[in-house]
Amino acid sequence: MADAPMTDKDHRILLGRIATAHGIRGAVVIESYTADPADIAAYGPLQSADGSKAFAITVERVTPRGVIARVAGVADRNAAEALRGTELFAARTRLPAAEDGAFYYIDLIGLRAENPAGELIGKVIAVQNYGAGDLLEVELNGQRATELLPFTDAFVPEVDVAGGRVVVVVPLPLPAADDEGDEAG
Repeated sequence: MADAPMTDKDHRILLGRIATAHGIRGAVVIESYTADPADIAAYGPLQSADGSKAFAITVERVTPRGVIARVAGVADRNAAEALRGTELFAARTRLPAAEDGAFYYIDLIGLRAENPAGELIGKVIAVQNYGAGDLLEVELNGQRATELLPFTDAFVPEVDVAGGRVVVVVPLPLPAADDEGDEAG
């Protein structure tokens, strides 16, 4: 355990999850979400979901089951089992810049969503993935309603993180904010 805990205002990225204990000497199996599974330990001590605990991780090897690793201060199977299910986060500032055309989800949340004419239609509130690809969840301007748009070039032709905006192409007309609940009759 090392470093001061991250605060709620820090942007954090989920890098992995401790799946189970491995052996009797305190090793764990980590389900790594990094491009190279061994990179789970490359960003310094990782934090628990609530930021109250830091975990210094040393990778022993990568297997088809996950990353076999040691956690500083964990010396037996019981201590390793107690960590089962622990999600491991790193501060966004510790991660490398995203490659061209790639984005960290956290960098997209809060961006203005504009139509191709530059008119504001809402803001990105989440990035979802239900198994068929990434979806931007856009909260529509003046409404509680949201739209899920495929995060593809056809629906999101421009992402300008530095400018704080994305251009989105909505396939159907959006309901106007004052049309909520109105029915023609």
